[in-house]
Parts: sequence; C-alpha cells; structure tokens
Amino acid sequence: MNIEQILKEAIERLKKSNIEEPITKARRILAHILKVGKEYLITHEKQILSKEQEKEYFLKILNVEQGMPIQYVIGKQEFMGIDFIVNENVLIPQPDTEILVEKTIEIAKTIEKPIILDMCTGSGAIAISIKKNVNEAQVIATDISKEALEVAKQNDKKCEITFIQSDLFENINNELDIIVSNPPYIKKEEIKKLSKEVQNEPMLALDGGDDGLYFYRKIIGQAYKYLKTNGYLCLEIGEDQKKEVCNLIIENGKYAIPIAYKDLENNDRVIITKKVKNS
Repeated sequence: MNIEQILKEAIERLKKSNIEEPITKARRILAHILKVGKEYLITHEKQILSKEQEKEYFLKILNVEQGMPIQYVIGKQEFMGIDFIVNENVLIPQPDTEILVEKTIEIAKTIEKPIILDMCTGSGAIAISIKKNVNEAQVIATDISKEALEVAKQNDKKCEITFIQSDLFENINNELDIIVSNPPYIKKEEIKKLSKEVQNEPMLALDGGDDGLYFYRKIIGQAYKYLKTNGYLCLEIGEDQKKEVCNLIIENGKYAIPIAYKDLENNDRVIITKKVKNS
C-alpha cells in the first residue's frame, strides 16, 4: 500500500469507530512511524510502505480504535515547546497546565535561587519546564507512583531535577519558596462520564475523591509547614472548583487571599496564594 491508500483505509476505520479527529490522528501516527513531517505525507502520497510499516501502523490504529489516547500510541506529547515521553503510567500534559507553569515561572524569577517543589509530577512536564526557564532554581519533583517517576526521569535528559517517591509531603524535608501542583481533581463519579481516551489515563492521576477536593484539602492543610514565610502555593484546579479551593485556603488561616487565573478557554484554571503566617 502507498501513503494515500493506507491513510484512506485508516481514516475510514477511525470514522466507523466514532473516533474524534480521525484524519488528524491517522496522519499523525503515520508521520510518527515514517519519522517525517505531516507535510511529507502530502508530497509523497504515492510512496510504498513496507509490510513491517503497514503492520505497525494498523496496530497503532487499532489501539486508537480501542480508546487509547494518541499520545500514548506515539509515546509523546508536546508541552511548553518540549516533547515529553508519555505512557499509560502518567497523565498526558495539557495546554491548560501551561498557564500554571507560566505563572510559577513569573514568581520564581522574582526569587533568588528559589527552591521549588512540583507535587504529583507525573511525566515531570511541570518541573522540567520550570527548570528550563529558571535555571538557577533548585527543583524537586514528587509522585506516589514509582512508574510515573521512571517516566519523569527519562524526560529529565539533563538530570537537573531531584525526584522523590512520596505520598504528598511524606518524604519532604525541605524549606520551600514555591509549591506547585496539578493534583488529581476530578470527582470520582464524573470519571465515568469522561471520554474513553481520558478514562484510559491513570486513575491515580484523575481521581480527586467524591467531591474532587481530596488532594486540595491535603496539600493546603500541610503546605504551609514546608513553605518559607511569603512562600507561594500554586495550584491547577478544575473549571468549577475556584470557590471551593479558595474557601479551603481562606479557612486555613495561614495564607493570603488567593488569586485565580483563567486558561485560554476563559475558565478558572489556576489559584495562587502565599504563606503569611508561621506554623
């Protein structure tokens, strides 16, 4: 089969399986296998594929038909201009989270040699992106999942991040300038309503408990013990969680009035506060 023929068949299969963006996904997978840009597929549509390439391609198409996210199929996701390795052990970094990273970088650049903790690091996308933009920062990244940390270490090609397996603050002893986190925040019952692709991401990274606030309670309830006075807590939130998370911060009594920031879709996505009282 040539490129034109194999794409036509793959697109038809994806459409029959009601897969979103079938053309984009079919082309992206083929470009990945051939190690070429997407434009190449247009200018070389009569190029014949080997039997091995055909077999590999249709296996990946089958994975997509069965609900596997395309990022896992091709093994990478772009975030903050960097390609990150991703697999079924880590949450797929999303553009909305770039808002969290950008705000954290802004803060970090105002602090001399900041010590930053990225909690629930997953693929390491947040920690590595911050370190790339704030080179003098000491960045620590934690996750409860050993498998997730293995992925994060593969992404840290310069070996600049300190990775620690830890259940939230369990193994943290540092005094920190910034704590940043994109914790699991989806309500347990809501997970069942998500797309099949999202449900194939690690449950550990999605499940925020019955009300979606389990990890916010834990992090807000303990973060001030590890932050320096005027140290910052930067959190990603679900689009409908601003009021609840802000209330948790205010009720704690150790933090400044939180400030919320919106994502590119104009949804509340990031909350930032800082410690104003000693523990």
